[in-house]
Amino acid sequence: MPNDKVAAIGDKDTVFAFRALGVDAFGVTDADAADTIKKVAGEYSVIFVTEDVAEKQAELIARYKSRPYPALIPIPTAFGSSGFGMAGIDRNVEKALGTNPGEGD
Repeated sequence: MPNDKVAAIGDKDTVFAFRALGVDAFGVTDADAADTIKKVAGEYSVIFVTEDVAEKQAELIARYKSRPYPALIPIPTAFGSSGFGMAGIDRNVEKALGTNPGEGD
């Protein structure tokens, strides 16, 4: 399903700014986030998900990690970062290298 479609899912204040870049934006609440992720995952190759939504839907998002598409990428909200996205990057680096070079700096 590789295509050039990109989406952003999260709070309206954050994701609607992506529209200026040609990204399809989906403002969600806690109640409809899972359904929106499932729907959008079948149509888009890259999906940016705000950290707050990604953290609450971590189990659902983990199901997509073993698939090549879509790539679900956590991003900070307009209100700042919770560190959830960076923690995921740290885990992936540690998994790939057997150690995390960023630790102990």
